[in-house]
Amino acid sequence: MGFLAGKRALIVGVATERSIAWGIAQAMHREGAELAFSYPNDKLKERVEPLAHSIGSKLTMPLDVTVDGQIDAAFDLLKREWGHLDILIHAVAFAPREAIAGSFVENTSREAFRIAHDVSSYSFTALARGALPLMAGRKGALLTLSYLGAVRSIPAYNVMGLAKASLEANVRFMAADVGPRGIRVNGISAGPIKTLAAAGIAGFRKMLSHVAEVAPMRRNVTPEDVGNAAAFLCSDLAAGITGEILYVDSGFNTVGMSFPQEAEG
Repeated sequence: MGFLAGKRALIVGVATERSIAWGIAQAMHREGAELAFSYPNDKLKERVEPLAHSIGSKLTMPLDVTVDGQIDAAFDLLKREWGHLDILIHAVAFAPREAIAGSFVENTSREAFRIAHDVSSYSFTALARGALPLMAGRKGALLTLSYLGAVRSIPAYNVMGLAKASLEANVRFMAADVGPRGIRVNGISAGPIKTLAAAGIAGFRKMLSHVAEVAPMRRNVTPEDVGNAAAFLCSDLAAGITGEILYVDSGFNTVGMSFPQEAEG
């Protein structure tokens, strides 16, 4: 029996089989959780539903996190079908393409700033508001995904870094708010992974190469690495952990200076 047996989780953010959210879903399925999935539009519905069915999930739903009515409808569906919810995974982020390239100052418009924060940070709060009534009396867990750009300047990450910083503050304030109800809130700051979303970041291949070269473990992380950490954080094994950002990045965030491997020794 897996350590998530008897738990029910909503996964928001699966786009393809290479999504970090899909790595989380696979780990949670392996550990016995019952899963529901959302998709933001019909195009992604065609990708998400077959993935959900492949691990035995029959509960999928439309959910554009920028539309409050769709958020309400999604949790109404979960209430009818399940009656309760134990885990919410928020794996959603977006910024206009022109804002995540070139100069941060020149390319950060008011509208790009608003969109990035709305989709990437506020949506976590909005989803939590819908999930909390279904977690009443249960050991609920909410988890989101961040990145090192929340606390360090990263080339071309630009306004997404600000949005992720907001998201990490979101984790802390939400944890303080819902902790007395027995509900935990955490984030995972994952290293760079080849996903559909990452493809829009200028110089991403260089980022992957750099991390693999200087991270203590000398490799990039995988969706499976993040998935395993997420499954742990959302399980009762992590009952004493909340308000935290866990780095799953082969230790890259701990490195202050590194020399090329051929110069080592």
